[in-house]
This record gives sequence, C-alpha cells and structure tokens, in this order.
Amino acid sequence: MEHTADLRSFGRYASLNVLGMLGLSCYILADTFFVSRGMGANGLAALNIAIPAYNLLNGLGLMIGVGGATRYTVNRAQCDNTSADHAFTHAVGLGLAVGLLFMMIGLAGAAPVSRLLGADADTFPLTSVYLRTLLSFAPFFVMNNVLLAFVRNDGAPGRAMCGMIVGSLSNVVLDYVFIFPCNWGMFGAAFATGLSPIISLLILSGHLRSPARGFHLCRVRPQGRLLASICAPGVSSFVGELSSAVVLFLFNFVLLRISGNTGVAAYGIVANLALVAIAIFQGLSTGMQPLVSHSSGLNDHGALRRFYRYGITSSLAIATLLYALVFVFAAPITAVFNSENNAVLAGYAVTGLRIYFCGFWFAGCNIVSSIFFSASGRSAQGFLLSMLRGVIAIVPFLFLLTAWFGITGVWAAFPVTELFTFLFTAVCAAKAFRHTA
Repeated sequence: MEHTADLRSFGRYASLNVLGMLGLSCYILADTFFVSRGMGANGLAALNIAIPAYNLLNGLGLMIGVGGATRYTVNRAQCDNTSADHAFTHAVGLGLAVGLLFMMIGLAGAAPVSRLLGADADTFPLTSVYLRTLLSFAPFFVMNNVLLAFVRNDGAPGRAMCGMIVGSLSNVVLDYVFIFPCNWGMFGAAFATGLSPIISLLILSGHLRSPARGFHLCRVRPQGRLLASICAPGVSSFVGELSSAVVLFLFNFVLLRISGNTGVAAYGIVANLALVAIAIFQGLSTGMQPLVSHSSGLNDHGALRRFYRYGITSSLAIATLLYALVFVFAAPITAVFNSENNAVLAGYAVTGLRIYFCGFWFAGCNIVSSIFFSASGRSAQGFLLSMLRGVIAIVPFLFLLTAWFGITGVWAAFPVTELFTFLFTAVCAAKAFRHTA
C-alpha cells in the first residue's frame, strides 16, 4: 500500500508539473517561431544571444522559489508553522530584491549587456530592445517562480499547473498580435513574454484566498542565516539554469567564429527546442521535490529510494520519446523556424538536433539527481552535479571537440558532457543510498 500511495503521489505531482512546465516553455517556442517569421535569421540570432540573460534571471527565481519551498515543506512536516512562515517571508523579500536589481540593469545597461553577450552590428539593435523590454518585467518573473513553488508545495499542484499554462498560452497569442497586427517587432515579442508571468501570478493569487493555505507573510527581521538556508536547496536549480546560460553564451561565441550568424541562428533552433526538453525534465524533478522534501523531513529513507527510482525511470522514458520525435522530424521542425529557406541553416540545424538530443538520456538523469539530492538534504552533491554539467566539463569538451570536428563537435559537446556527468551521478547515487540502506 505504501508503494502504491507513493507511486500515485509521484504520478500526480510529476505529471501536473511536467504539463505546467511544457506550457511555460511554449512561450520560448512562440518567441522563436514568431521572431523567425517576423525578423528572419538576424532576429533568430538576436533572440538566441539574449536568452542567457533570461536564463540567469529564471535561475535565481528558481533558486529562491525551490529553495524557499523546500525549507517551508520541511518545516511544515515537522509541525513548525512559525519557521515555515519565516521561510516564505524571506523568499518573497529576496525575490523582490533580485527582480528589482535586474529591472534596473535592463533599463540602464541593456546596450553593454547585449555587446557582452556577443551581439554584432546586425543583431545589436534587436538584442538590446529585447533585453531592455524583457528585464523591465524582472520582478514579475522572479515572483512567479517563487509563488509557483510555494503553491505547488502547499498541496495545490493543479493550480500551479494552471498558472504556468495560462500564462504561457496568453504569451503565444500576444506574440502573434504584437509582432504582426501591431507590427511592434522585437519589442512586441519581449512585451508579450513579459506579460505572461503577470497573468500566471493572477491565477496563482487565488490560492492566497484559500483557507487551507499554509504559508503567510509575517513580521520578521531579515536573517542572513535563514536566507542562506533558503538558497542552499535551490542552488542546483540555479546552477542548472546558469549552465544553460553558459552553454548558450559559449556556443554562440564558438559558432560566430566558425559559421557566423547563420550558425548562431541554427543553434537558436536547436537551443530553443532543447530548452523545452530541459523544461520537461525540470518539471519532472521539481514536481517530485515536495514529496522528496517531505520524506526527508520525516527521515523516510524507503520513500526517498522509491521516489528516486520513479524519477530516473520516468526521465529515461521521456528522453527516448523525445529523441525518436526529433530524429524523425528534424527536417520539418527546422523548416518551421527557417522562414527564409536558408539551405545552410537547415543543414546545420538538422544535424545539430540529431546529435545534440542524444544527450538527454543522460541529462534527464542528471537533472533529476541534482534536484533530488538538494531536496533531500544533500545540497553539496546537487551543487556539484549542476556545476559539473553546466560549467566545469562543458568548457573543455566544447573547445576540444570543436577543434577536432568543427561544427559537428559543437553539437557533440552537450551529449559528451552529460555522459561524463552521468558517470559521476551514478557514483553519488550509489554512495547516498548505501549510507541509508
């Protein structure tokens, strides 16, 4: 009965969160599709150059949200409601501070940030407009991540899913309206994306009126130690998003030098589809996070082993389905985003998709493992896994494989890095479960 209840809970939380994250990632594809149709290859390249800044912002929001909600769930499992409210209050305060900082950077420094990210004469005007507009909504992006995590951990994964999906679908509609009928170009794409977290927050705010709500704002002085303990469980989520930003920046840097803006535009197609895949695995792992945190708070090692097994099995099944779809439909998928019918771009992107997506068999396991370790009180292992796949290993593999195989080596760097990290993941998992056997 215990096993059946755990599996049912895992299926409910994971499936709802995967669906929500799929909806949330739709705005990325919507931006990619409408920008490619409205502004061609340069617009696609500019969007890809700007995305690392969003990854960094989203990563900080995830760190605060997932970390704060993890601390909240552990406190609630231990019947310490006062500490649970302190965790929520500190997460909200820190989220607002981070969001306002990014908003000021966007308003005052969009131009130098665009140049830093690699924009050239052709892409700079589009990149700077996109960044300035998008970062103006930074407080809403961060607070959406915070409230999503707390609502999900407070026993309302359905509402969290609705918030993510409604916000994302509204962005798809607004993208079309602002780019084409309104003819607002890159500003319209960014403005539509910026409105999506506001709409999501309106959906999530309904939970704040629920009598069953477990978290509340309270009067408490900022405590550095509590802020650190809130951030610690979410560090792996932050590093995961940071790694996406680092990978995008480095890949753009390399591709600009070996294949110009056409190569960057091709990578824009690969990277944006990869972000959807990563969102699915993030949804799976953050969906199981409340269950893992609760089991950890109760020291239920049997449940922890079961949830980890369910997560790894699910990630392998999802990766297999994703690769089959990408391998078969790589050419038509590329054609959707190749509005200028650029044959060179198409050749780069089709090959890139088929090589790059091999890495998700390993990446899915790595993402699930890093979130699992962080949520179960092993933040150091989660942090190490995220750093290894996102920063430490990707850099040497990218430059080494590119030197040997050119643009094919660029695409191969991701799966090789994830395989290397997976070997380390297996060792960490074996050691963790041996100690709790």
